[in-house]
Amino acid sequence: MKQPEQIIHFVGAGPGDPELITIKGRKLLEAADLVVYTGSLVPKALLAGLRAELCDSAGLTLEQVIDLLATAWRRGKAVVRLHTGDPAIYGAIGEQMARLAELGIPWRVVPGVSSATAAAAALGAELTLPEISQTVIITRRGGRTPVPEREKLAELAAHQATMLILLSAGMVAQVTAELIEGGYPPQTPAAVVEKASWPEERIVRGTLEDIAARAQTAGISKTAIIAVGKVLATTPPPALSKLYDPEFSHGFRDGEKS
Repeated sequence: MKQPEQIIHFVGAGPGDPELITIKGRKLLEAADLVVYTGSLVPKALLAGLRAELCDSAGLTLEQVIDLLATAWRRGKAVVRLHTGDPAIYGAIGEQMARLAELGIPWRVVPGVSSATAAAAALGAELTLPEISQTVIITRRGGRTPVPEREKLAELAAHQATMLILLSAGMVAQVTAELIEGGYPPQTPAAVVEKASWPEERIVRGTLEDIAARAQTAGISKTAIIAVGKVLATTPPPALSKLYDPEFSHGFRDGEKS
């Protein structure tokens, strides 16, 4: 009888640096009999030395992926479905989990470091600065995959929140035009981070007004994140966090009397 703990694991591989996978994710990879991975983005170093059978899903359909996972699971194999970044963000895992549920096959998700947070780390940016931005929007521009009308960039731009735009590096000019149309000032700081955390990582900085031209000059057109917002300014933040304010009381410290 199949043991109840035998489940298929969706594992976040992280943004590219093979050391940015979680300890749990690494252990599952090392114990796996089958690893089905997204070959276009998963670094080869992450797969090196594994005892598992490796299968690149880049050329497969959804049903072919499910057949691989289900067949191995039914044979009692330890199965890992390896996705780049964090599987919950543009990972297309919802449809896979739904099909596995239909087949009565249990699964679990192991989160990973997103390329969005890796880009912030590369930029040395705090995405949520007091009195500047307390909201982060992770989105994409509509292309072959459409976005809901209410989530078009010009609509989201009205908030002038911190924005990380994925899967849109080949459309930087259109992205910046729509953001300015929606309400961001042209001088809003912007950056393009190519292959965040990879050895070949590159960063281009500018403003909404000129970042498209700068990215084009650098030859960046894919595998990059467009970051936008006042939090990207290189000047010191105008307001400090209350957390470390000597006059601010919280559960671990009584504030000083002024």
